[in-house]
Amino acid sequence: MKQDQLRQLPSVDSLMQDHTLRDLAQRYGHAVIVDACRATLDATRQEILNGADAPMPALLIDNVRQRAERAVRPSLVPVINATGVIIHTNLGRAPLSDDTIAAMKTAAQGYSNLEYDLDAGERGSRHAHAESIIMRLTGAEAAVVVNNNAAAVMLILATFARGKQVIISRGQLVEIGGGFRVPEVMKQSGAALVEVGTTNRTYIADYARVISDETALLMRVHTSNFKMVGFTHEASLEELASLAHEKNLLCADDLGSGALIDTTTYGLAHEPMPQESLAAGADLVSISGDKLLGGPQAGIIIGKKNAIDALKKHPLTRALRVDKVTLAGLQATLLHYLKNEAIKKIPIWSMIAATREELDARAHKIVEQLADAKIEASIVDTESTIGGGSLPGETLPSRAVAIAVASPDDFAARLRRTNPPIVARIEENRIILDPRTVLPAEQDALLSGIIQVFKM
Repeated sequence: MKQDQLRQLPSVDSLMQDHTLRDLAQRYGHAVIVDACRATLDATRQEILNGADAPMPALLIDNVRQRAERAVRPSLVPVINATGVIIHTNLGRAPLSDDTIAAMKTAAQGYSNLEYDLDAGERGSRHAHAESIIMRLTGAEAAVVVNNNAAAVMLILATFARGKQVIISRGQLVEIGGGFRVPEVMKQSGAALVEVGTTNRTYIADYARVISDETALLMRVHTSNFKMVGFTHEASLEELASLAHEKNLLCADDLGSGALIDTTTYGLAHEPMPQESLAAGADLVSISGDKLLGGPQAGIIIGKKNAIDALKKHPLTRALRVDKVTLAGLQATLLHYLKNEAIKKIPIWSMIAATREELDARAHKIVEQLADAKIEASIVDTESTIGGGSLPGETLPSRAVAIAVASPDDFAARLRRTNPPIVARIEENRIILDPRTVLPAEQDALLSGIIQVFKM
């Protein structure tokens, strides 16, 4: 019986004669439809062997169509972040400002003076487009931009410490996202790491004790994704810089988070700022563009001009450089700081600055609109987090929408299948939607998605 049903299945060539699939082949490409036919037939054969009946031809055609549509559908799609995690690494970190998006679109649409000096009419430098703004914002003598902060650290070490030693505290050898560990990233530069101190306590004397003729650099790595409390001590950056300069060495500070605004203004702990690191004596400071800076993914290195010039000349810089679209977006983001409009225009800073009263009003509006659709929801106190390897353990008081459902896990999964997908969190067996991280333009889509899930 099974063999008879298997023999009844059409061949790939027979399926391809169907007018629906011929039309799809014109739209999606012949190879895509052929692959979808083969996958459908393979899956159908297995289903028959498992006891299912052979499907009608129309069902096979529809299955092929669905597979083909999935194959050509982009996998990277916009989502609504209702988790309350502001810089959500898994959801693309910092959303960009309207001006930043417009600048990136303009740069992508045509030609630009990326490496062309319009005044001189000759080749220019791509480093110039963001460098002058970064220098004005931080007080640095010079700056260079690469594709992320890990690349920035690697470039610093490859330029100044390849084949030599870098001294770092054991308490700063952290693991960053995706299982990547700072020691492993650093070793790829060819530098030899010399660990000093203990996990919880490191003194300046520990650094001084191991400095040798092979030492090139003293380095601090800001522990931006965890907090160590209790019986702890670490040498200050001022102490590190002073010791480094006394021994004719460089001092580098890997800050990572990229805060250009004092976070204590918004009730948060103080996040170290790159301008403070320079003031403390660091020769080189590296930060991220897509964390607290609120721009596109980038690694920014600031510091002494002679050191930055050496970085620009290193062959690895070309491999790590950013493209015109990223540079345009970064420049637009930095201009928000220069024009004192970052809080208003950069989404993550608008989220951080949002008051409990503002969030309460937004939550009430959602609850009222859900009530109009006969859906019961309530407003609860909750906590938003910064996320993205910034301000570990720090939270902001928020007001969120809570929906009690029979199966929160199932409901959350269905929210993720809406268009656009909605990512929420679950607390005390309820769905929690924090309006702090929902962009104003997403509010209607959020409401529609919730209503859609209730109708499923």
